[in-house]
Parts: sequence; structure tokens; C-alpha cells
Amino acid sequence: MTGTGEEREGTGRDGPWWWERRRAAVLDVGLAAVSAAECGLEGLPFAREAGIPAALGVAFGVVVGSTLLLRRRWPVAVVLVGIGVAPAMMGFLLGVVGLYTLAACEVPRRVTVTLGSMSLAATFVVTYLRTRGDVEADGLLVVVLSAFMAVALTLPPVLLGLYVGARRRLMESLQERADSLERELSLLADRAEERAEWARTEERTRIAREMHDVVAHRVSLMVVHAAALQAVAEKDPGKAVRNAALVGDMGRQALTELREMLGVLRAGSPGPEPRPAARGRAASRTAPALVGGVEDGPRLAELEGLVGQSRAAGMSVEMVVQGEAERYPAEVEQTAYRVVQEALTNCHKHAPGARVVVRLAHREGEVAMQVQNGPCGADGVEPGLPSGGNGLVGMRERVLGLGGVFVSGPTDEGGFKVSAVLPSSR
Repeated sequence: MTGTGEEREGTGRDGPWWWERRRAAVLDVGLAAVSAAECGLEGLPFAREAGIPAALGVAFGVVVGSTLLLRRRWPVAVVLVGIGVAPAMMGFLLGVVGLYTLAACEVPRRVTVTLGSMSLAATFVVTYLRTRGDVEADGLLVVVLSAFMAVALTLPPVLLGLYVGARRRLMESLQERADSLERELSLLADRAEERAEWARTEERTRIAREMHDVVAHRVSLMVVHAAALQAVAEKDPGKAVRNAALVGDMGRQALTELREMLGVLRAGSPGPEPRPAARGRAASRTAPALVGGVEDGPRLAELEGLVGQSRAAGMSVEMVVQGEAERYPAEVEQTAYRVVQEALTNCHKHAPGARVVVRLAHREGEVAMQVQNGPCGADGVEPGLPSGGNGLVGMRERVLGLGGVFVSGPTDEGGFKVSAVLPSSR
């Protein structure tokens, strides 16, 4: 089945026959009904010109218009029908919607170009012949008018369909990347939990072994001497006193070794996890400090100053802002600022003399940023700044931590590009 932009917007399948969704089926049925009514009305003048009964012309128009119902299943056939009935001056909606569907679906582009050219030529010829016969005007004016009509009825639906198809494929690619990343993160989380459980088990085993080695031996001797003390207490008081002294010494040694072992455990591992109530109180104490740090962080409005600093350092930087700025959460603005800042820093390090373009786009529900540099200039000199190799990793972690999308990599022109999209609400 050939897919179009409309039928890929949702998930799951609940539509009949070849429709992915019920809403898509309702839309196509409505379009087919309107197209059938239009072609049926246009069948009356066609019947008079062709010399056939009016009922036959109307029926022919209804059948032709109803083929729009098949636009998702066989878009090529729908466009061919529209081209075929062009001499009859019917099928305006059929032709426009058919061309849009053809351009938006996943047929080869050469097929779209071929059929679009055929539709353009058919519209031009029919318009030219009709206009020349009905209007007494200059021949050049008729040609220009026919060309305008052909382009107006062919080019917009094709371009719109190409745009919708390209946007759909881009969204699918981004969704696949996001799903892949989510699966990887889920696997990593599962493995981390497994490692944590294994570490806890190992720690419990080690503590049990240490407790046994350090305490069990001493306590066992204490029990033995306590039994001997009980046996000789009345018969040999002196020996009982000695045994009591031994029990005390062993208890003190056991306590000393136990304290030493617990001291090592405390020094080698973080403190015990607080109880839920204590954890809530600790979070309430630390939350204001954390929030204050975010609130006091950099804002998107300071990007101009950041770019100005790079310009002052000799870098050729152009900043392009699209859309109207909104009030974003503090963590979103700080993350966006840090992404641009780190990307510009990498440009200073690795692309001296290159032209850099910083793009910031305010969209509905999200804010996007992109920093792209061209190849290094001929007179560029490496500044020799140290690089830890963690810049891109840090940017990715920041963006993904807010539920955004991060993409980076080299460009075809020999430069490098960093792109990020952040949701505008948290």
C-alpha cells in the first residue's frame, strides 16, 4: 500500500480496507463525494458537447469523481484518470488532490515528475483550446493565460505534497532515532540495575563474611569461657575470676574489631540511605539551592552577547533568529545557552578561521538551535587548546535530560554541525 502524510500521523490501525485509520477513511469518502458531485455537474455540459444523453454524462462524471476514493491505494491511477478527463473540463478537485497525494506518497520521484508534467501539459492544451475558441484576444495573451492556469493547477499541489512527504519522512527518522535511543537507555538502565543488584549482593556477602570472621570467633570463645566459668564458679573461685577476665578481654577485642570493620565500611561507601521522611526533608532543604542555581543561570537573551564575544575574538559568526521569543523554563533556556556556548567553544578549538552560523528557532511547543561551521580558513591557526573529548557527550546528556533531541556530525562541505531541539515546557 502507498502511504501518504495523513495516514502516518497516528499510531495503530483501526481503519477499514487499505486505510490505516478510520479518520483517513472518512476524509477520503468525503473528498470522493465532493469530487463525484463536482464531476456530475460538469458532466451536463460535457454531455451536450458530446451529443450524448445528459444522464449518461452525469453518471460518467460521478464515476470519474468517485475514483478519488482510491487515492491512497492507487495514486498513479487517480492522476491518470484526472489527466484523461481533462479534455472534458471536469475533475478539478480530482486533479489537485490526486497530484498532492502522488507527490506525498512514496512512489519514485521520476513517476511524480512524469505525471506532473503530463498533467501540466494537458491543462495547458485544454485551457489554450478552450480560451482561444471562446475569447477573441491576442494569441500571446491566450498562451500566457493558459500557462498561468496550467502552473496554478499543477505546481502548488505537487510542491505541497513533496513538502508533506519530506516532513513526514523526517519525523519518522527522528522518531526512529528517539525510539532507538529510548531502547538503548532502557537497556542501559536494566543493566545498571543488574549491576547495582549484583554489587549489593556482593556487599552483603562481604559484610556477612567479615562479620563472621571478626565477630563469630570471638563470641564463640566467649560462650565457651562463660560455660567454664559457670562450671567452676563454686569449686574454684580463682579460676572463675580468671575466666571472667578472659571473657571481658575477648568481648572488648570483639567490640574493637567490630568498630574497626564498620569504620572501614563507612569510609569505603556512601552513608546510609535516609528514611523517606528524612529524605523528603533533605530534598526540601536542597531544592531551593538547586532551583536558585538554575534560575540564576544564563538566558537565551544573552546569546547575542555570547556571539558578540566570539566575534570579538576574531570569529566570523552570523546569528539568525526565527519566530518570536517566548518565556521558557529556566532549565530549558540554560541548556540551550550551554549547547550554543559549547558548540562555539568547539569552533574556536577545531575550526579556526571558519565561518559560523548560529540559528535559533522559536516554534510552537519547542525551541531549536543549530551551530554550523564551514571548513577551516586557509590562514587559520590551531590555538592548541586542550580538549577532554567530553563536550558533545555533555551537550547530549543535557538535551536528553530535558526530553529533547540532539544530533551532531560533519557536513558535506567539510564543516561540522550541532543541532538540538528542546521542548518549551517541562
